[in-house]
This record gives sequence, C-alpha cells and structure tokens, in this order.
Amino acid sequence: MKGQVLYAESGGAISDEQLRLALEDSLSDCKDRLKKVLLLVPDYTRYHSDAGKIANMYYHMLEGSCRVDLLEAVGTHFAISDEQLAHMYGDIPKERFLVHNWRTGVVKIGQVPKEFVSEVSEGVYNEAIDVEVSKYLYDGYDLILSIGQVVPHEVVGMANHSKNIFVGCGGSSMISSSHILGAFYGTEKMMGRDHSPVRKVFDYAAEHFLKDLPICYALTVTTAPEGVIQLHGLFIGAERSYFDKAVALAQQKNMTFLDAPVKKVVAYLDGSEFKTTWVGNKSVYRTRMAIADGGELVVLAPGVETFGEDPDNDVLIRRYGYCGSQKVIDMCKTHDDLKANLSAAAHLIQGSTDGRFTITYCTKLVSKEEIESVCFNYMPYDEAVKRYDPKALKPGYNTMPDGEEIYFVPNPALGLWAYKNNF
Repeated sequence: MKGQVLYAESGGAISDEQLRLALEDSLSDCKDRLKKVLLLVPDYTRYHSDAGKIANMYYHMLEGSCRVDLLEAVGTHFAISDEQLAHMYGDIPKERFLVHNWRTGVVKIGQVPKEFVSEVSEGVYNEAIDVEVSKYLYDGYDLILSIGQVVPHEVVGMANHSKNIFVGCGGSSMISSSHILGAFYGTEKMMGRDHSPVRKVFDYAAEHFLKDLPICYALTVTTAPEGVIQLHGLFIGAERSYFDKAVALAQQKNMTFLDAPVKKVVAYLDGSEFKTTWVGNKSVYRTRMAIADGGELVVLAPGVETFGEDPDNDVLIRRYGYCGSQKVIDMCKTHDDLKANLSAAAHLIQGSTDGRFTITYCTKLVSKEEIESVCFNYMPYDEAVKRYDPKALKPGYNTMPDGEEIYFVPNPALGLWAYKNNF
C-alpha cells in the first residue's frame, strides 16, 4: 500500500471526502493485483475510533474487484452483535465478518525469549512469551489491513499497531503474558507512553515473526466531543514510523493534565458500549492518576450486566474481586486457576486501588451484593443520576448545587486524565 499521513486543519476534523481520497490513494499502487483482502477491525467498544467508517469505505472500494473479509479483532471481548455490526460497519454484509477465537482459533508462530522479556521488564517478569495469532491470517490473503485507533492504554501504553495483531487477534498465551507483564510492571508507569515493556515485546514479535505476512496498518486519532466523532489524524503504512506519528498526535489530543488531584471523578459508561466491568474498568485505569488519595471514582454504568466478557474470567472476578495488587500477585503464585488465566489476574490488579481511593459502581443490571462482593462500593444507578446527571454535566470540572466539586469524564475509553505531577 501507498503510505498516507493526513492531519486535520488546526481545530478541525478530517472530512469524509478528505478521508475517502486518502483511502483511495493508499490503494493506488496495489489495488489491481489484490485478489483477497482481510480487514482487521475492532469491536464495538472502539466505536469512536472511526474504524467502522474506514472499513466500510475500504470494503466498497475493493469488493467489486476482489474478495474482502473482515476479522473482528475482539481479543477476549464479546463478538459484535448484529445490531452493533450494522451501527458501526454500515451495509457490509454480515457473512463477510469472521470472529476471532482467542482460545482455539490460533497458531503459534514463535516465542519472545525470556532473556529479552526480563531485560525490557526490568526483571519483573522472567518468562518466555509464546506468540500466537489467528489462523485466519494465514489463509492466503494478499493484503491484511489492520484498522484502529491509537489512544492511551492500560496494558501497552498506547493502543493499536501490532497490539491489534497480538492481542486483538492473539492467543491466550500472548494475551495473558502481555497483560500480566504490564500489570506487574505498573499500569501507571506505562499509560500514555510508547516503548513500554509490553510494546517492546510486541515490536520484537512483529519484527521477528510477522515479516512474511502482508500486514499494513490504518491508524486513527480521534476525539468525540458530545459523542460526535472527530478524526484528527490518519496514518496508513506498514512501517512503525506511522505509528510513531500517531502516538505523538494522540498524546496531544487524548491526554488531559490537571493542575491538582481531584477528590471526586464521575465517569459515564455508555450503556450500548460497556456491558461488563472487564471493559468498563477503563473508567478506573484512565482516571486513576487524576484522583487524589482518599478520593472517589463514581462510575455511572447503566449497561453493565456482568463482570467478565469470557465465562471463565467472569468466574474468577466473582471469586477473588478487585482485592488489591499485592494480594493478587501473591495468589498468582499459589492459586492454579489464576496461574492458568493471567489476563484475568492482570485485570484484577489493574482494577484495584490498593486503598488509595474508592470506586463506586452505579448499576441497573447488577445487584448491590454482586458489586460489593468484588470489592467495589455500590449505588443504584437511578439514585446516582439524580445527583450526577450525565446529560447535565459538562466535561471537566463541575460544581454541584450544594457546592461539591467533581470532575466529569463522559467517555473514559477516549483518553487519559492525570495530575500533571503523576505523569
């Protein structure tokens, strides 16, 4: 593909016409020889990535001249529902979508040596990491185009690029190992940064084991003020330099630094996107560096109906809860069920506050007893929104009628918020 770098004009967004022209140009040097194309696309929790629009445009540019399949790079998340597919990906036929199975649908293509892992992790993780990816990647495609958003991320530092291959389309070993590596190293030491230990593992795996695959990346940087997607940057190319440019822009657009820690953060999780704490805990990860010691995070979660997006992980969350980082680390040494599901253990570490602040989940579909059993506080959603109405709050600082100061985050998945001295 022909490389593309497109920035919105200052203060604006890339128009659909500008986007279309850039996508067409990216195909100008390869379209005639393409017979079979695979688009790797994110799940519905990445709705605001603009990946749906881009995939739809690419599909219609290509489907008349070659076969186009789309692989849902869902990682450990739920597959996309029919309703979500239509909303996010438009009129692409459902039968063109393939669903990645992270437990059974993978092939091992290599291993990152334990010496390398130990070195980049500064000794906190000393195991070799198997590299597993979806079998679909080896089904004879002339082009594999990974589409997705670069944004601060709790496991790798900045999301996307080869993470979309090794986690979105990866196997249980790589997913578990990379997540526990990030959790052991420290979420707050990585979020919003490139070249984290996990990213270095992904870079190693990409350099050594993906060379024979025709992979290219279409990376976006977006924001969504009042829920309206704004595309600020588009970066298309196979080389890592395109990711570097996307990271630099995302650090400008998706990171908010505060002059002082906040006593109370209120975060809203759109009910159509966030069905579990597995995904909904982005409210925890992305705001934790902004919350003062002794403070509170209030999570408005009308759509959350369970904990894990995988039945086994759901059982583990219910069994152990977000009980504290050191306790989970210790249990990983002695509890076989956690040893066998390190991605769940990592999730429990990342969702724990270690007593520094409290988390109150406000739900409609999960009971008080269930919420409190996993070490969160509970407030009924309908009661919470009487005080903290997401439709009435403005992003950022708000003063409530009784004088309480809060900081409102309308979509924690789209950024990172931090007290500037914590970064």
